[in-house]
Amino acid sequence: MAAGDTAGTKARGTETAAVGAGLDALDGAPAGSARPPVGRILRQRVLPPVVAVVVVLLLWQGAYAAEVKPDYLLPSPADVWGALADQWYEGTLFSTVWTSMERGALGFAAAVLLGTALGLLLGAVRPVRVALGPVLSGLQSLPSVAWVPAAVVWFGLTDATIYAVVLLGAVPSVANGLLAGVDQVPPLYLRAGRVLGATGAARVRHVLLPAALPGYLAGLKQGWAFSWRSLMAAELIASSPELGLGLGQLLENARSYQDMALVLATIGEILVVGVAVDLLLFAPLERRVLRSRGLAGTRS
Repeated sequence: MAAGDTAGTKARGTETAAVGAGLDALDGAPAGSARPPVGRILRQRVLPPVVAVVVVLLLWQGAYAAEVKPDYLLPSPADVWGALADQWYEGTLFSTVWTSMERGALGFAAAVLLGTALGLLLGAVRPVRVALGPVLSGLQSLPSVAWVPAAVVWFGLTDATIYAVVLLGAVPSVANGLLAGVDQVPPLYLRAGRVLGATGAARVRHVLLPAALPGYLAGLKQGWAFSWRSLMAAELIASSPELGLGLGQLLENARSYQDMALVLATIGEILVVGVAVDLLLFAPLERRVLRSRGLAGTRS
């Protein structure tokens, strides 16, 4: 009987050791270390949007051929491509895009700083959050174009008007995103940080912000979308030669000249910039955050 108990104990010990070794191997393997094949990436990530674009172009060409609208109201894809080519030959394509992108980047950077400070303040001081939280949510739902007339009166037709509209449109989204992330931080993390001596700014930097990063990143992504939309609204209305030619001003000029090919080409440029920023900046950040939390190790 004693020999049988000893053998059973050894067997259980061997199984436990094997399970432990397997778990150690899983923990030691870096998340996402096995990269999917290039063909699989192209098939799953590149091919679907390409097919979608091709389908849209075919439907567009079909509507043009069927004369759903007169050609001066609904130009063909070739006409729109010709408008883009004209911008290229005139040397205004990249300068126009760069003017808007520079404004958008500067406005978004300022919105991140202000929105982060405001979100941390509201998350730390309960009475301030009770007082300003509903106002912040209301500002987030307010269309940014509504701020343009007031900003023009306050600042005139200057860059200050455009940046004011961008900040008013983006800061609430960044602050609310950070607040949502802070609300989801487990209290155990904060207590552990306090025990380890993380207080004040060190607590925010090393405990609160890393733990709130998913919600904060969602707020940043939405803040960029609001920044870009607010910028286009401001450039459309606050148009002046002194402000330079951005995409919004170009769109308004094309509308005033009833150049629908240029209107659609400019809309396409605005769309491409928005998609490019999301794919090149926010998508990699999201993947990195998910992988650091073990949430994307098996995703392609």
